[in-house]
Amino acid sequence: MRKFVLFYNPVSGSAAFKGKLDMMVEAFQRRDALLIPYRTKAGGNEGLIDFVREVLPHGIIAAGGDGTVHEATNLIMKGRLNLPLGIIGSGTSNDFATYLGINDDLESYFDTIVEGRTRRCDLGLVGQEYFINVASAGMMTSIAHEVAPRLKNALGKNAYYLKGLGELAKFRSWKLTVTADGQEHELEAFLFIIINSSTVGSMKHVADGVQVDDGLLDFLAVQKTGVPQLMALGKDLLAGKPVSSREGVLHLQAKCFTVKAEEELQSDLDGEAGPMLPLTVETVHMALEVYC
Repeated sequence: MRKFVLFYNPVSGSAAFKGKLDMMVEAFQRRDALLIPYRTKAGGNEGLIDFVREVLPHGIIAAGGDGTVHEATNLIMKGRLNLPLGIIGSGTSNDFATYLGINDDLESYFDTIVEGRTRRCDLGLVGQEYFINVASAGMMTSIAHEVAPRLKNALGKNAYYLKGLGELAKFRSWKLTVTADGQEHELEAFLFIIINSSTVGSMKHVADGVQVDDGLLDFLAVQKTGVPQLMALGKDLLAGKPVSSREGVLHLQAKCFTVKAEEELQSDLDGEAGPMLPLTVETVHMALEVYC
């Protein structure tokens, strides 16, 4: 019998996932597989590493938002667990799962997991911390940290958009120096993102040419411009149009980026607070096996 550890966040997505737990247990039993729940808790879940080593599952399934997937990824990598990761999106934002299209049909996805169908994906690495989808800094990127959990659970993605509208009056830029595989660029930008997939902030196609297994990460910066240009850029993003080739957007591909700012600026990794700049980001090629 194949065994899987379910690493689930009990409060993600308006705490609705708890009501799906029995459905998932039954679905795996129907496939002659065993699902073993591991409930996440605030303050860290390093205990998962020893739990997995004791249980000896065939894979780990993360159920929650991007933050839960981020934590599961880091536990797998830092614990050297060498197991595939499944993703059941149940949080406010599920960007990596959306990009891979793995939650469109859960019954089919359960088949994929039990049958062991996987692909390998790149990861980003900042110091000792991995990210699966995006590293960012600048205006708007701090919103995920500032939205109250109660508001986020009640309003979902709308909580981010409402907070973002409140930030428009305070929009400011930073002078950045970006080094991409040894090539230096100086710019003044409102924000930047370094992405593994093209789905970011629930926007499904922010850039062309992005692949999760090409050994490269993509850097996009929204350079300082006027409000009309910003509004047009936002309109395209919400419409699902890529903005990587638009005027005022710098798009670079590289294995390694270093980003420096003239002022103090905090980064964000998969929606979780990251280190202060300067930031060195490396690509770890084909680092993680994902059920897909």
